[in-house]
Amino acid sequence: MKKSQVGTEYLMVMGFVSLILVPLVIVYFTSVQDTSDEIGSRQAINIARKIVDSSESVYFLGEPSQTTLKVSVPQNVQSASVNGREVVFIMKTKSGPSDLVQISSVNMTGSLPNEPGQYLITIKAESDKVSISYS
Repeated sequence: MKKSQVGTEYLMVMGFVSLILVPLVIVYFTSVQDTSDEIGSRQAINIARKIVDSSESVYFLGEPSQTTLKVSVPQNVQSASVNGREVVFIMKTKSGPSDLVQISSVNMTGSLPNEPGQYLITIKAESDKVSISYS
């Protein structure tokens, strides 16, 4: 009779621990995903802001001015583009795609990297616009 009581008490303790532990694990992984999304979004918006600021500086300095930025594109970037006066990053998040946009006062053309990794972005002034390329 003692062995069955010990077994029953053990099962009750393990059930109680599981009841507490499972929600904590779910909350932990949810907060880690949210934090990861936030970090990636902040990195992308900082890259877009640097591109816009550098584009405006180079444009107002005039042709043949140029500058190079070393950037690290985060993991969750779905696409990145330059559309006229906008730098657009579309990020994959837990709640779906999220658009991050920075607007410039100068016209920009070119392309941005879509894959994660380190890149050199070259921003070059032309007569009526700024050309953006990466390597």
